[in-house]
Amino acid sequence: MLIDVPGLRRLQLPSARALIRTIGALAMSGALIADAGAQSSAPKATAAGAKGDAAQIARGEYLARAGDCVACHTLPAGKVFGGGRPMDTPFGTLFTPNISSDKATGIGNWTAAEFYTMMHTGKSRDGELLYPAMPFGSYTKVTRADSDAIYVYLMSTTPVSQPNRPHELRFPFNKRQLLIGWRSLFFRQGEYEPDPKQSAEWNRGAYLVEGLGHCSMCHTAINALGGNVASKAFEGGLIPLQNWYAPSLTSNKEAGLGDWSIDDIVGLLHAGISNRGAVYGPMAEVVYNSLMYLTEDDVRAMAVYLKALPQRSGDKSEPPTPAVTEARNDLAPLGKKVYDAQCALCHAAAGQGKLPHFPPLANNQSIVMNSAVNPIRMVLNGGYPPGTFKNPKPYGMPPFAQSLSDVEVAAVVTYIRTTWGNRGAPVSVKEVNELRSAPLY
Repeated sequence: MLIDVPGLRRLQLPSARALIRTIGALAMSGALIADAGAQSSAPKATAAGAKGDAAQIARGEYLARAGDCVACHTLPAGKVFGGGRPMDTPFGTLFTPNISSDKATGIGNWTAAEFYTMMHTGKSRDGELLYPAMPFGSYTKVTRADSDAIYVYLMSTTPVSQPNRPHELRFPFNKRQLLIGWRSLFFRQGEYEPDPKQSAEWNRGAYLVEGLGHCSMCHTAINALGGNVASKAFEGGLIPLQNWYAPSLTSNKEAGLGDWSIDDIVGLLHAGISNRGAVYGPMAEVVYNSLMYLTEDDVRAMAVYLKALPQRSGDKSEPPTPAVTEARNDLAPLGKKVYDAQCALCHAAAGQGKLPHFPPLANNQSIVMNSAVNPIRMVLNGGYPPGTFKNPKPYGMPPFAQSLSDVEVAAVVTYIRTTWGNRGAPVSVKEVNELRSAPLY
């Protein structure tokens, strides 16, 4: 989650606002992605058991929200679950498939068993291997009962007649045979098994975080092969092509939640804001499309599980080197001038913030992370927490890319990262310049 990055001036949103997420790698996705060619050679089957009762359909809708299926399978202003959304990756462009109930172009002729096989094994109904943009590495943990409920819900949605668009992947990534090696390295099939040593609440949270929520897909670094390394789960990483940093959830130096209260974690996930910060960027869209619709009990269970993640070792801040001290001292006077003029009105003169809408910048984990990408982007591009049921009229900050130079942005971010007891590293003008032209999401 992109937690608690700075806002500078008061700006109120007129209404709830969805933030668009561009998915950044073959192994990263926020939705249920079957393959665009999954309909091609499979025999037509009767969608047996598709007519669930109202309770099962409602449950399936809830679970589809938990999986954030709409985020990838619906074009902006397009028909729900009609697919066709382009996903730029380091390997080419993927186009999300139609998962509506349409029998010709969607999954209307799939059976519940075929749907579960796709979720559980990462293989389409004809046995073809799916590209790991569909996070089957997480969805394999989903139970058959929950898979069936999602299937019944999708079968109840309005059919969308929209043919699937072929992927445009570069050679050799367009050769599916290579996925056999990828799966041997990064995919472990199997439903979630509760830990008898943990509480029912902890296990429910683990099931949601590791399964439908697929939180590790962003909060675990992606390697050159587009895979997550299990041993580094939740340790954070830069989201490819999006230029946002998903912080470590295991490090109290970054976004580790060990010293957060459960209520603050719940507030962040459910409302988009809490006394410890707010969500922006890609995480704001996750809250808007998915987490705010979950029950308080389920969000609390996720919070319990996340708070219990073991803290990564080696998190103590090292004393600044002479070079770092010199860079900080060079930029600090200009940074203070910019801060006093642009930031202090909302975040207060000593960075203490004005809760809950304007988070503190002093003693703020997200400000002093090793990566300065997020605070730089917030100053350049501005940002808004999502409009949620609990926070329908969120406050945000305007962009300053048009009014501050690269030197001024570097100076003010450096000032924020190194003042009031913050022990972050200075930001270079080069870092700012590289992010100035980055896509918004």
